[in-house]
Amino acid sequence: MAGITIYEFDALTACPPSAPNASGLRAVPKPVFDWLEAQALAGGTAWLRLMQKGGRRAVQALGGYAGVIRAPDGYQIEVLPKIGRATSGDQADARARQLFIRMLCCLARFRHIQTESACLKAARMPLLEVFIGEFLRAAERVVKRGLRGDYVARRGNVFALRGKLQMAAHLRRNLCQRDRFFCEFDEFSSDRPENRLLHSALRRTLSWTAWPAHQQLARELCFVFAQIPQSAQPAQDFRRTRLNRSMAHYTSALAWARLILQNESPLIGAGGHDAPSLLFPMAEIFEACVARHLKRQLAPPFTLRVQAGSHSLVRHREQGWFRLKPDLLIQQSGENRLVLDTKWKLLDNARGNSEDKYGLSQADFYQLHAYGQTYLKGQGDMALIYPKTDAFRQALPVFEFQPPGLRLWVLPFCLEHQQLILPDCGSLDCFWSRSAPFQFSSKPAPAL
Repeated sequence: MAGITIYEFDALTACPPSAPNASGLRAVPKPVFDWLEAQALAGGTAWLRLMQKGGRRAVQALGGYAGVIRAPDGYQIEVLPKIGRATSGDQADARARQLFIRMLCCLARFRHIQTESACLKAARMPLLEVFIGEFLRAAERVVKRGLRGDYVARRGNVFALRGKLQMAAHLRRNLCQRDRFFCEFDEFSSDRPENRLLHSALRRTLSWTAWPAHQQLARELCFVFAQIPQSAQPAQDFRRTRLNRSMAHYTSALAWARLILQNESPLIGAGGHDAPSLLFPMAEIFEACVARHLKRQLAPPFTLRVQAGSHSLVRHREQGWFRLKPDLLIQQSGENRLVLDTKWKLLDNARGNSEDKYGLSQADFYQLHAYGQTYLKGQGDMALIYPKTDAFRQALPVFEFQPPGLRLWVLPFCLEHQQLILPDCGSLDCFWSRSAPFQFSSKPAPAL
């Protein structure tokens, strides 16, 4: 299936593939560009904007989102995290794809991804095919462990007495048919919401995939579900699902089915056509990734809270307005010790002059100052955590707020090794356990 791989902030235009890549524009077929342009004009898409570059009309994939955009004709636009472009080395696309999948596993809704197998496949197939493969393998595990049935209430005019005879309806219908009985009974059947949803998701997946192995597996699984009708109302069937102990092996497959049938990606495309856009907010994924690995690497006296929101910026008419919610908060015996905030931005150690300021945002510093005044009472350490790249490989010198009392550290987090790079001074070492699976280091991690 035709497609293109781009990074966050790349711009697309309509021009023939043989045309030169003017002004850094990437070329897509004109019907695909027309569809993207219509999406941007229609509004409601936070991942596209219209622009003009090099004298051409173009659409830009805005930063902060990664995943797959699928046009109505099946053309796939794979949007990879921008950190892949900021990292040197061969096979940058494959490595960025693998890194994105590892990060995606940190979100609670996607922890069922089989990380190693998915990352291995991501080196040679598009993201959409990787997601389809994960769903098919989850559905295959359900089939191998056996489809679960359930007793379903039925009413019907049958030839043998079953369950409870409905006398009024029986006399009304069978006055002249003495060989029939109008009964209400329970029948054991595989026609239950969970199986209907999996069947519908398999059928839709079969129409999406272009990978021969996935097509074959999807057809085999559809044959197993052939006697089970597809879900006519997926939203209602999802509300009826019951994942008790005997249904635990359905959890992973149903999570993927929800994504496929209801487009429950954090961001979806507009329009009524069958063109899913499975895009995910990288800021949320980066925060979840950092939180997951820091939590298991904390020293025993400390605990980690995510999205703590116990303070407000102002009080107005006995109400707290403008909730202050740092991404991460480290506490000891209920006392706040360290405030951390994650930012999905790329810094550059070489841009430390007065104009560029490493690429830091003044608004982020204002935000951290407000956190420090409320959660640390104006005294203590805070940290801004950014993804580690070749241009940002070690902690920046400390920033001291005025008046003195609050200190802010700007630290890189190595996504490849799940490791926070601490400053050489050792000021933050007390929070981390040296016996953690991924050791923290006061030295820069090796280059990716």
